[in-house]
Amino acid sequence: DLHQGKVKQIVGSSLSDRDASSLITNFETERSPAEFARMYRDDGLAGGHVIMLGPGNEAAAEAALAAYPGGLQVGGGITPATARSFLDKGASHVIVTSYVFREGRADWERLAELAQAVGSDRLVIDLSCKAHGGRYVVATDRWQHLTGTAIDRDTLGRFAGYCAEFLVHAADVEGRRRGVDAALVALLGDLSPVPVTYAGGIRSIADLEIVKKYGGDRVDATVGSALDIYGGSLKYRDVVVWHARQNAAPLTSSS
Repeated sequence: DLHQGKVKQIVGSSLSDRDASSLITNFETERSPAEFARMYRDDGLAGGHVIMLGPGNEAAAEAALAAYPGGLQVGGGITPATARSFLDKGASHVIVTSYVFREGRADWERLAELAQAVGSDRLVIDLSCKAHGGRYVVATDRWQHLTGTAIDRDTLGRFAGYCAEFLVHAADVEGRRRGVDAALVALLGDLSPVPVTYAGGIRSIADLEIVKKYGGDRVDATVGSALDIYGGSLKYRDVVVWHARQNAAPLTSSS
């Protein structure tokens, strides 16, 4: 995560446009984004996420992309006007969520415009969600607003026609290091027609095994706040070793 130009790990659901004091930061460092990107590059962790939380993070994101060309995805305020620039500066994919939802509904014209601008093979759709009314509902605008879009077979099938991959944060547990939402992982593993990366609550190697098990070897995982490089107790080096032993699609790590 990039916030005010610095690498941080935050509790995503604590972000608020109306109350800056509500922000809960798990970790903040003066180490540069490029330093983390080079570490992922050297350890063969492709597909990590550089997420710009609010304005003023473009230069920091570009530094990370330059340090690991083709190895990182970038998201946060992506539009057709900015997407191509980030790809040209080294992003493997751009991640989009809020731009393709307006007034609580998917805007298919906007999504088609974006997919045409960058190519569906370079686009990742963020369908991060919260549990609501007995189902999982997509949350936008840094997870502050619930949409009318549920995570189900029809939703995943339709969005899959515009992208290469889904990124799904379990927003209720993201950044809290309290364990995986196994029910959401299983749902994604059962229904997603394209690769999907799950984020939220991972705190141990055992949690990674849960994602592997319930995702049926079809769901990748991204790890952030729990890692010792971000102030947590899960050893980054242990995750790298675990990843190297897997025969499934690559594990990713957040930046």
